[in-house]
Order: sequence, then structure tokens, then C-alpha cells
Amino acid sequence: MKQLVIIPARGGSKGVPGKNIKLLGGKPLIQYTLEAAREVFPDEQICVSTDDEAIKDVVESFGLKVPFLRPAHLATDESGTYEVLLHAVAYYEAQGYKPDTLILLQPTSPFRTARHIREAIAAFDENCEMVVSVKETKANPYYILREDNEEGWLVKSKEGNFTRRQDCPKVWEVNGALYVIDAVSLKKKPLQQMSKVRKYIMGENSSHDIDSELDWLLAEVLNKNRA
Repeated sequence: MKQLVIIPARGGSKGVPGKNIKLLGGKPLIQYTLEAAREVFPDEQICVSTDDEAIKDVVESFGLKVPFLRPAHLATDESGTYEVLLHAVAYYEAQGYKPDTLILLQPTSPFRTARHIREAIAAFDENCEMVVSVKETKANPYYILREDNEEGWLVKSKEGNFTRRQDCPKVWEVNGALYVIDAVSLKKKPLQQMSKVRKYIMGENSSHDIDSELDWLLAEVLNKNRA
């Protein structure tokens, strides 16, 4: 199996400016993901895809070569992960390395570890298009989620006669920490259209994703408690 780890790290961030290299517990945020990836893969299989010179400099200060700077059209607010993945794959194929499996690691998930990566890869098999990390959601659509119907009344998002949340079917929330993707499938369709998908379950704390200042503050608390 030829594997390629892709760590997308765009320079522009509105929720937490400069978050990918902002210090969390004395380390740049992206360093947590780099350390986890390097416990599992050799450096030549790890690709940090960034458009930002500052991020490139920080990554390379840890001894990991950044192979390219992502073109500007793949570094806007509208740029999708799908196009970023295809760009990285095309680059490596042009260099003579043709991966059959991609491991997508978002640097905004600092508490995903090498163990999680190994276990997710172990859950991936030849019948899969993708393994995706999830956590059990607290916002269960059978119990607390509501939406407007055509008449404007608030109704349950998913019908079910449950009086306790514990009795509802478990519903899984994609946590964004970890994806194991079949490269051939990726070339045919984006992640959202894949149907042969297995889940890899992570806990609440390890699933924490940083998208806002409040997320960052919570990450600081979680990080201190891990020490």
C-alpha cells in the first residue's frame, strides 16, 4: 500500500487569525499534527499543503520539507478540500510517487494521536472508499434538533417516539480529525459523495476541533489537563 499523508494548512483564518502556527501550550498548533504523523509515517510520505510562507518556515524548522506552495486559487475561503487533495496527489504523481491511499489530517485537531491514525488505517480495507473519524453527537436529531416545516412550525428533525436521549439511536458527528481515503475513488468524486464509508470512533476530548476563539480557549484547558 502506497500512502500519502496530506496536512492542509491555509494561511488565512478568520475564526482564529494565524491559528495553524499560533502557540498552543508553547508549540505551534500544526506541530501536534506533524508529531502524530511522523510517529506513523516517514517524512517523504508527509505533505503539508500550504500557501503561506510563514507556515512553510515553521514546518521546515522541524526538519520536514514542504514540497510546494499551494497556488492562490486553492487558498481562498471558497477553496475546497477536494481540490487541495487532488492538487497534492497530482504533484506527487508527477514526481513518480503514485499513492493508492491518502490520509488527511487537519491541523486544527491537535488531540488526534498516532494511535488514532494507526487504528483508522487498520479499519480501512479494499472494500472501503473512506474511513472517517467521528464522535457520538450530543445534538441528536431524534431528540433535540428541530427545523422549520413548510408552514413555519418547528418540528423534530427526525421523527421518533423517544422520551429519553439514551433510548435514541446513536448518531455520529464527523469530527474532522482524520480521513483515510482511497485515491482512485477520490479522483472520481468528492468526499461528500462517497458511499462506502466506515466510521472510526474517537472520544469527545480527542475529537476537539479548533474553529473559533472559544474553541481555542477550550483547547488550552484540554491541553493543560493532558500534561
